[in-house]
Amino acid sequence: MSEVINKKKNIVAPIYDPNVAPIKTAKEIETILPHRYPFLLVDKVIEMTDDTIVAVKNVTFNEPHFMGHFPGNPVMPGVLQLEALAQCGGILCISLQEPGLDFDTYFLKIDNAKFKAMVVPGDSLILKMEMTGPIRRGICEMRGTAFVGNKLVCEADMVAQIVKR
Repeated sequence: MSEVINKKKNIVAPIYDPNVAPIKTAKEIETILPHRYPFLLVDKVIEMTDDTIVAVKNVTFNEPHFMGHFPGNPVMPGVLQLEALAQCGGILCISLQEPGLDFDTYFLKIDNAKFKAMVVPGDSLILKMEMTGPIRRGICEMRGTAFVGNKLVCEADMVAQIVKR
């Protein structure tokens, strides 16, 4: 279940219940994406349909980027928030492909990226990616939003290409 947090833009924050079993665990995500620690930025998938995915990234103080961004005031870099959204979208796009084949996704474009609030250690970043059109010739167009609780912290329009490994 979701709630509308911005009626003008119709932005909906997914509700995350950590007591509900995920649809995909970190181990299952590693079978889809080529990313590994410290660059795998999706911990679990909690919802997925043919055009939408919701995942969780638990932000912890021991992540390497916090040593330098910023000492004494750790803030998750916006570019890593976008990467987490992209990885979330990659899981969705790859999951829609023919089973048994290995695919990767690559950024082609990021538009309208906005950062609304800081993401800090201890936050659970809720990542939502929605397809904005059908996949054509391996090109996926998506709209991403990231939340901490019901607060919008990041949003962007992204385009990626699906490529066979």
